[in-house]
Amino acid sequence: MAHGKGGGGKAAAKGTKGHSPQRGGRLPLGIYEAELARLQAELVALQEWVRSTGARVLVIFEGRDAAGKGSAIKRVTEYLNPRVARIVALPAPTDRQRGEWYFQRYVEHLPAAGEIVLMDRSWYNRAGVEKVMGFCTPAEHKRFMAQCPVFERLLIQDGILVFKYWFSISHAEQERRFRSRLEDPLRQWKLSPMDREAILRWEDYSRAKDDMFMQTDTAESPWFVVEAEDKRRARINMIAHLLSSIDYAEVRTEPVTLPARPKAVNYTRPPRDLFRYVPDHAALLLKRGDD
Repeated sequence: MAHGKGGGGKAAAKGTKGHSPQRGGRLPLGIYEAELARLQAELVALQEWVRSTGARVLVIFEGRDAAGKGSAIKRVTEYLNPRVARIVALPAPTDRQRGEWYFQRYVEHLPAAGEIVLMDRSWYNRAGVEKVMGFCTPAEHKRFMAQCPVFERLLIQDGILVFKYWFSISHAEQERRFRSRLEDPLRQWKLSPMDREAILRWEDYSRAKDDMFMQTDTAESPWFVVEAEDKRRARINMIAHLLSSIDYAEVRTEPVTLPARPKAVNYTRPPRDLFRYVPDHAALLLKRGDD
């Protein structure tokens, strides 16, 4: 078994209550890139094990707005097969979905055999934004808190490997990231009126998170907090922990060989002027450079 390949072994998998593993300043870029490449290679090995064994892996990403959940998911899936590793980021529920059992619309997105599902936010919306913003009633919130541990226990008993990560940042770092997005035209789309509420209702979100942890941080389905002040450290720590938490083994496959290309028989490629080609935009850039 390749248990603990991500680093840290069982100690990393269990985590340590009351102690943050994050130390020092920002992780140097060279160290970060080298370790990320190593961990991503291990994620590919994990993917092949999941595919070949029919395992089901569910990874839930929750946390403060702008805490880096999306960028962590991007690094996890960067080299994975999208047919094996799926990202689930659901929009607001429809009118019909609001009339369903709360967990119902999430069930269809759970992993089937040989799949890894990464949820960019999840059913825990009810414990966070829905509670804070008044999108659910107190009775609905109370029912969720009672049902959630039972729901997750059923998933785990059925063999799904469930991992829950909470990305944590300070209010000062959150505001800094919001302002960075505001000034970046390529990332302004990430800002929404809900981000303004995240600043104004910081303490409300804190209380909601504390209540959520109290009710849903169970021995069967624990929460793991990712200190995300430094995004590089957060990504490395989260991926290493996930890898160290799964007993996967390297799957040996027959190497693929490329055959010699056979010679064309009775085939002549049609003239180029019969096709429409995309204009050579790159040539314009080169010409501008010469000018």
